[in-house]
Amino acid sequence: AVAASLRPEPEAPMSSTVAVRNLKVGMFIRLELGWLSHPFPLSSFKITSVDQIATLRGLGLERVIWLPEKSDVDDGPSVPDGVTPAAAVPANAAAAERPPSDAERQAAERREQLAAQRQAMQQCEARYDEASAALRQVNALLNPNPVSAAQQAQALARAMLDKMLAEGELCIRLLSSQSGDRFTAHALNVTVISMLMGRTLGLGESELLDVGTGALLHDIGKLDLPTRVHHPEDAFSSTELKAYREHVALGVTRGRQMQLTEGALLVLAQHHELADGTGFPQRIALDRMTPASRLVALINRYDNLCNPGPRGIALTPHEAVSVLFAQSRSKFDLPVLSGFIRMMGV
Repeated sequence: AVAASLRPEPEAPMSSTVAVRNLKVGMFIRLELGWLSHPFPLSSFKITSVDQIATLRGLGLERVIWLPEKSDVDDGPSVPDGVTPAAAVPANAAAAERPPSDAERQAAERREQLAAQRQAMQQCEARYDEASAALRQVNALLNPNPVSAAQQAQALARAMLDKMLAEGELCIRLLSSQSGDRFTAHALNVTVISMLMGRTLGLGESELLDVGTGALLHDIGKLDLPTRVHHPEDAFSSTELKAYREHVALGVTRGRQMQLTEGALLVLAQHHELADGTGFPQRIALDRMTPASRLVALINRYDNLCNPGPRGIALTPHEAVSVLFAQSRSKFDLPVLSGFIRMMGV
């Protein structure tokens, strides 16, 4: 940590603006739009095709932020035909002509694979950060404009389906980083894994959007409770436990004010119900739980085991899945639990 503090801070890249009509492939740009207002996976990216330029023009923007230092646009003079730049001539031409050995070729392939993995992970992390910011905007709208908050939540679920779930394994790997506040991180963790599970199980698009919207909002009832009862503890009094469990009913009330779809609303109502009828608040069994609720109930429990409240003991993902399988098989939909274990690769 001391060594890290002694490192010089990297210089921020210089930026300017460029007219959309003058965009070129290779330019690195940043859109000053919310993640939900454009179809691109990230708000900052390098243009790689003319189709992207056409899409940008279709957004109705006049100018965008341009970062020349991160761009690959070559505006310099071209090299005349028949002239080889000195920098392009290897110091040892004979060595350059020698074909690489198998070991060299394998090492080069390994470097390329690692570089591609790092780039994909960085992009996944950036998408997670943008989704976190979008969810915080949803939460900020809950009191002044609940219907608008619901529309934003549905749009966020749609964007996550389109922009995040393609990199399923990477999305799962980055969830342990817990960037941002616990409330937002928990909602996103449950949403990402629940939607991945829903897609694996073959749910249709409308059901996936109900899963996503319901998972994003499943704990909104806690916003009406004191922070000290947001996470259950063994030392809770009966009054404190009752207050904690009240977040489900409070969330359903908010969900109705938001005019959520019936499928998303049932996720809020049933995300603490269990297959054997020992859950709360209605103590319903598996046959009365919706497919979306079965998913979210399982993933909610998993993330709470991995990332518990302030005084809880966090389990590793492997330990959490082992606990669910060994101690709670009767409490969750067994095909869903089995599919979840296969997906997580335990």
